[in-house]
Amino acid sequence: MNNISEKPSIAIFFPVYRDEGTVETVAMKSLKVLSDVAARYKVIIVDDASPDRSGAIADELAKKYPDIISVHHEKNLGYGAALQTGFKYSLEYEWICFTDGDNQYDVNELYHLSKLFHHYDLIVTFRYSKIYGTLRTFISFVYNCIIRTLFKSHLRDHNCGLKVIRSSVVKDMKLISNSAFIGAEIIINAMVRGYPIGEAGIQTYPRTFGESSVMSRRHITNSIKDMFRVYKKIFKQTGPGA
Repeated sequence: MNNISEKPSIAIFFPVYRDEGTVETVAMKSLKVLSDVAARYKVIIVDDASPDRSGAIADELAKKYPDIISVHHEKNLGYGAALQTGFKYSLEYEWICFTDGDNQYDVNELYHLSKLFHHYDLIVTFRYSKIYGTLRTFISFVYNCIIRTLFKSHLRDHNCGLKVIRSSVVKDMKLISNSAFIGAEIIINAMVRGYPIGEAGIQTYPRTFGESSVMSRRHITNSIKDMFRVYKKIFKQTGPGA
């Protein structure tokens, strides 16, 4: 491990919605990995107006641990909006790691992802194996094919819920997605701006609490709408500032 003076400052944030069974687990794992790899750090929990105790648990953790911040939306705004809130509270740190609150992605992956910091400005993960059912796996395959075609991307997985990005790159973006498409939007923005992007394979784990809403008709529809909004903004807009 490098000397503390050589370690970067890092924030980890994750949105929660119906994740009361995993909030504390993800937060504690985040604190542990950050204490090892970062010189200065913070964990930000974004409660997207969760109807269960996710927000209350986040508040309890923030009172107990000074390196945890609990942030709340008054109403449910969507995954993309929750990520945008997380970014706002993370920009003072050199690197930002963001993941999901359901513990399907292991934040301990940051141990090996941090070894890539000197090579890339955005590190995108992909899943070695799919743990989902046939329908979700098929939809994910089609989704990624569409993104590769529309946006000329070569990446394996645009929607994997664990990414690490340099905060200066986030400051250079104006994100517009409120849906889960925000993960792809971040990649596309970094790509068209010429930032070096790296890929790293990770293991994912079955959801042990609650049910994912990512496959609902509303979430899929909103993601499709955001996809074409982003396409229009990036490739159709004339002049600087896309």
